Amino acid sequence: MNTVFTNKVPKGYCFDTMEKYVGLELGLSDWVTIDQARIDGFAGCTGDHQWIHVDCKRASSESPFGGTIAHGFLALSLLATMQLELGVIPADADRAVNAGVNNVRFKAPVRSGRRIRARVRLLSAEPKGPNRKLLITANTVEIDGESDIALSGELAAMVFKGA
Repeated sequence: MNTVFTNKVPKGYCFDTMEKYVGLELGLSDWVTIDQARIDGFAGCTGDHQWIHVDCKRASSESPFGGTIAHGFLALSLLATMQLELGVIPADADRAVNAGVNNVRFKAPVRSGRRIRARVRLLSAEPKGPNRKLLITANTVEIDGESDIALSGELAAMVFKGA
């Protein structure tokens, strides 16, 4: 299945102009629903089957959150897709690879059934040789209807254009 992402970054944002956008917010992603099926799938992939994530009955009676919550790393892992949707990796780039995460903090739990979205600000776009730049973004993951954020952190990606 091919996914078509819509570019929401400011007009003019591309590989050659990224440095002009340092310090600016690049945008907000669409909302992503974190339902129990997604949580269970993540648990299956990672082997993290803690009851707070996957046992709906127990979590509804014993959890301080009134039900299951998403793994923090599930919300973190969705940042890559949310950034692609926004167009953080410029449309004229040939490829990008994850280069790391910095200063990630999990601030509030994401309850099953809630929606999250990413708010992305460009921290740096540093040339790292011919046709490549190290892109660092500040990210906050918001929870629909809640004042607390799910997480904050920086993502690093090496972006390539041309050979």
